[in-house]
Amino acid sequence: MRRRDFIALFGGAAAWPLEARAQQPAMPVIGFLSGALPGPYAPFAAAYHRGLKETGYVEGVNTAIEYRWAEGEVDRLPALAAELVRRKVAVIVATGGSTSAFAAKAATTTIPIVFGATSDPVKEGLVASLNRPGGNVTGINFLVGEVVAKRMQLLREVVPAARRVALFVNPTDQENYDSTIREAESAARGQELLVHTVATRRDIDAAFADIVRQRPDALFVAPGSFFNTRRVQLVILAARHSLPAIYATRAYPEAGGLISYGTDVLDAFLQVGLYAARILKGTKPADLPVLQLTKVELVINLNTARALGLEMPPGMLAIADEVIE
Repeated sequence: MRRRDFIALFGGAAAWPLEARAQQPAMPVIGFLSGALPGPYAPFAAAYHRGLKETGYVEGVNTAIEYRWAEGEVDRLPALAAELVRRKVAVIVATGGSTSAFAAKAATTTIPIVFGATSDPVKEGLVASLNRPGGNVTGINFLVGEVVAKRMQLLREVVPAARRVALFVNPTDQENYDSTIREAESAARGQELLVHTVATRRDIDAAFADIVRQRPDALFVAPGSFFNTRRVQLVILAARHSLPAIYATRAYPEAGGLISYGTDVLDAFLQVGLYAARILKGTKPADLPVLQLTKVELVINLNTARALGLEMPPGMLAIADEVIE
């Protein structure tokens, strides 16, 4: 073989892998939109990653993820959603409540959107119906708002002598704000509710300063991503003021809070990941019914109960999904 022919053959062979790589499809990009802070949100994001992985998608291997965090400033969500649209992501995962989902929905009518909502998405106007969501939007309903009355009942069982209950609600989380106040008032049964509007870390400090003056007997913290990301601050201050408190998710008693009752949020985020993966595989959002999570869990921190001098009802301990000691 002549040297010139050998060089031509070798050069052609060397080019084959480059041509093959050029013909491979680009790695799909998922847009992750949240109103929360990334640090405290890590356990939920990890559950979402598990959902992707169960369906064969691993970040950095065969998919990429563009994260946009509003860090508690929900008015930033529309601009962050627009950034993801300009990035031409394959799907937008909008978590932390319907506020993120509405921002994504307003930004695009073509890119598929998977939401994680905490109230009825049909009543909110996010989708046309649960079975046939229509358009480019579907997702998971966490059902955290639907069990407010049950939480009030559990709090009353734990602190039967409670006459005044402090209620923390976030005015920027409109989907949970009105419904939580309405349902809590309906379930109070003669108890006085002391409503505190809380939307920032400083608001939490100010609310607890008011608590010193008001001297409530217990605390009810509304569901929502903002409160979830400030759970350590809430738990520490409730303990400092010897205040029995009930929360929406297990992340609170795991951090030292007294009791939680609500949806298994980690499982909910796993389902969000599964739905996003199904869309990457070609399923249209309109063909994916909104998944209603019906499983709720009761988690009790018995160490905290003892520190507060509370005797937990034996019946409640018997039905608890987990008792932390």
